[in-house]
Amino acid sequence: MAYLRDLEARHDGAKPADAPPLSNFLRAAWQDSANDHAHFVVYRNEHGLIMLNRYPYSNGHVLVALAEARPTLQDYSAAQRAHLWQLVDFAVELVERALHTQGVNVGINQGRAAGAGLPEHLHVHVVPRWRGDTNFMATIGEVRVVPDSLENSWQVLRAAASR
Repeated sequence: MAYLRDLEARHDGAKPADAPPLSNFLRAAWQDSANDHAHFVVYRNEHGLIMLNRYPYSNGHVLVALAEARPTLQDYSAAQRAHLWQLVDFAVELVERALHTQGVNVGINQGRAAGAGLPEHLHVHVVPRWRGDTNFMATIGEVRVVPDSLENSWQVLRAAASR
């Protein structure tokens, strides 16, 4: 919640002028391939990467992004969009195989009004789902319960990606 409140305050101009700007964590992860574990990157190829969301909706929630930062799907060429969807296909296969999901949500929040936390770098959310994983905490308490650590999720998904 602290992250979400800080993000909202920065966008509303409530943060002090000397507060560090929000960084493009996707670009940072892309440029720092030697530290995939620190960035929770579970897979990368010459076009983009798949990484764990640090603020997940469920265990194994990953983000898929191309290396080049562009704000909308239409800003990418047809070939780039094809590479993006190949990565999304692999991400879905990966979370299904590694986490034995019962369902998967795939979505894009394009633009700040659509909920994009990083509107300058389009990315796709792949959210593993299980029956009963949404409960009163999410619907009444406005709190998400994610029972596994990012480190464990990273190890499971990284191992599956290497197979």
